[in-house]
Amino acid sequence: MNSIDVAIIIFYILLTIGIGIWISKKASQGLDDYFLGGNSIKWYYLGLSNGSGMFDVSGTAWMVGVLFLYGVKSFFFMWLWPIWNQIFVMMFLAVWIRKSNTMTGSEWILTRFGNDKAGRASHIIVAVFAIISTIGFIAYFFEGIGKFMTIILPWDLTLHFGDMLLLTSEQAYALLVIFLTTIYTIKGGMFSVVATEVLQYGIMVVAGLLVAAYTLITYTDVQVNSLITEEWKNVFFSPELGPHWGEKLQAFNNLIDTEGYKMFGSLVGMSLFKGFFASIAGPTPSYDLQRILSTKSVKEAAYMSGFTNLILFIPRYLLIAGIVVIALVALAPEMAINPNLSGADLEVIMPKVINLHIPVGIKGLLLAGLLAAFMSTFSAFVNAGPAYIVNDLYKKYFKPNETSEHYIRISQIASFLVVGLGVFMGFFADSINSLTLWITSALFGGYVAANFLKWVWWRFNGWGYFWGMLSGLIVASLEFVLEQNKGNFATGSLLETLSGMQAIYLFPIILVFSALGCILGTYLSQPTDMEVLKSFYTNVRPWGWWKPVYKTLKNEDRSFQKNNDFTNDMFNCVIGIVWQSSMIVLPVYFMIRDYPKAIASLIIFLITSIVLKYTWLDKVREIKD
Repeated sequence: MNSIDVAIIIFYILLTIGIGIWISKKASQGLDDYFLGGNSIKWYYLGLSNGSGMFDVSGTAWMVGVLFLYGVKSFFFMWLWPIWNQIFVMMFLAVWIRKSNTMTGSEWILTRFGNDKAGRASHIIVAVFAIISTIGFIAYFFEGIGKFMTIILPWDLTLHFGDMLLLTSEQAYALLVIFLTTIYTIKGGMFSVVATEVLQYGIMVVAGLLVAAYTLITYTDVQVNSLITEEWKNVFFSPELGPHWGEKLQAFNNLIDTEGYKMFGSLVGMSLFKGFFASIAGPTPSYDLQRILSTKSVKEAAYMSGFTNLILFIPRYLLIAGIVVIALVALAPEMAINPNLSGADLEVIMPKVINLHIPVGIKGLLLAGLLAAFMSTFSAFVNAGPAYIVNDLYKKYFKPNETSEHYIRISQIASFLVVGLGVFMGFFADSINSLTLWITSALFGGYVAANFLKWVWWRFNGWGYFWGMLSGLIVASLEFVLEQNKGNFATGSLLETLSGMQAIYLFPIILVFSALGCILGTYLSQPTDMEVLKSFYTNVRPWGWWKPVYKTLKNEDRSFQKNNDFTNDMFNCVIGIVWQSSMIVLPVYFMIRDYPKAIASLIIFLITSIVLKYTWLDKVREIKD
């Protein structure tokens, strides 16, 4: 790398760590300040922080790979998360969640199920889920940042002890970056995380704009369109994927046939099925939920969630599409002659493009931006995960009467522990893709049933929640073990078949086991105390099957009204998904110079924005905090 690029990266790292440590003094006043910023941070800063936290380097590298191979319709792969759970949060869930005035998602659970044995069981299991998912995400980040840094930087950090390999260069780079990020995150808590993430968002936007501008200036329309087909540019799909590439690049058509997504209609259908339940289930207990609980008021929670959607996708996909256009022109012909082309080659497209085809200065800013993307997402998880260990387990069940200084010190120890376990898991992961699919399909699959039912069914109780979550966690963990050992099972056996299936197609199995745990746990135990249900329903006012609770409250207060906004909320969600999708395809069409489709995407974005102004924003403004 040129010395200018190195200087930019070093300056960025020093600036980030300096700001994080400088602002950390605000975090010393108590757990509310450490984990929630004392509910004093403005909603637009939290929105920028939330968007920055979703702009991760591992996910960006994965998205570059799928956009390169599958073209514009690859944005449907984002539904695996599903990304439009942010739309459901924006439309109604942020308001429901923020009304609790709690610190963590598991503490919030007590407002739904009470503080008896059943409530405490549900409280513990969601805290355990939050810790496991945080460890899983840290492993995901560990795998991604190591692979990225090794290709970008010239130094070999491989560590040997005699003839024994202790650390590969990828692992050494990952450990170094994680250590630097952990320092300011642990020191400053939420204040440091938000402050540095706002800075990091700005750097990522600048980097994305520079790469997009460089791509538009350097590569002509003829160069781009000579490599991509009409099918590559087509956002619509048939049940089975057809050829996306011309004859000279036939190797990529062959790769599509072997990736497991040939039956694309089934993938989209399963993503829709999973996505609906996962979205109503609400955000998983991680940094997104922490941002909602950190807002000053219910109204600002809704504003923050909407702002996150608005500021995230266009700059992120300008960067992704810019890198893909460069890869199409500079790398595709060479990659197509590789007889052993595989999905792993897609994961290194982004670092190869940056290393070989981005000019001096822009490369440094882009690397700083991607490093910022990693550090912001990583720090968000490191701040969120330990909150469950300290506030929901240690403080509640072991040391309830200690000082704030004691709890913050324990939080810092818990952060190191969570990071250590995540790094340990990362040593055993095969690839970014395997971790992505396990987290999105298996782990989150075990979360869906219990967290969907908690909103919509009055009879669902704490034991149902506990057994539903536990069943999902067990099956998801078994799926991870199967996937990591898929070469060790007898040919033709059931275990070999299950280990070879894409995780998204195992989602119904995980959902069934989890739902069975929910139903059996609920009906084999007593209902939640009616006073707890009345308090929860009066405060949150969700829609769903709450008739016995509503009738009781109506008898006590004739003026009490139930929530009849289901139809309006679902309408807003459909419009919101189209709105969000337009923000993804708009920069892609612009970067591949398909201007008619870019203009159509812009028109759809403007129309849906106007509709949401009247159906969502105006109603949020009427909320009385």
